[in-house]
Amino acid sequence: MLKAPTLKDPLRTDGRFAIVCSRYNSEYTEPMLEAARSVLEAAGASIVEVVRVPGAFEIPMAAAALARRKRSPVRGIVCLGVLWQGETSHAEQIGSAVTRALMEISLSTGIPCIHEVLTIQTKKQAQQRCIDPRTNRGIEAAHAALEIVEALASIQLPGSRRQTG
Repeated sequence: MLKAPTLKDPLRTDGRFAIVCSRYNSEYTEPMLEAARSVLEAAGASIVEVVRVPGAFEIPMAAAALARRKRSPVRGIVCLGVLWQGETSHAEQIGSAVTRALMEISLSTGIPCIHEVLTIQTKKQAQQRCIDPRTNRGIEAAHAALEIVEALASIQLPGSRRQTG
């Protein structure tokens, strides 16, 4: 049984965040998008920019453009997609490529790209991870984005403290 994520106290932010969301499998990605956006907005994100891309494979391209953009920079990027595990290795290949690319973007730019491109095997898994409000991975991804941005800020700005609301 899928467990609900253990989340820290809600963090506060004043920054701009982006969400890159695949249109493919939108019946599952849209609920994750809405959940992630709600968490970021509730935390005080000044702007939550949403970029929709055709599928999971295109997520890193959009994330890289956002991370490298000089005007209107973002503090963190939440990446959302769903891959159905089928009879071939296609989903595994896409998933591995996306994972490597998002990690490279994060490391090379210093802008965290939160990876919630899920490989799903059943409709029940999709329902639990994407739609169920208790286990929606969009919520978890947004919390991860807030937490890593805060951690990076404390490393880069010695003596900085967590903002509280």
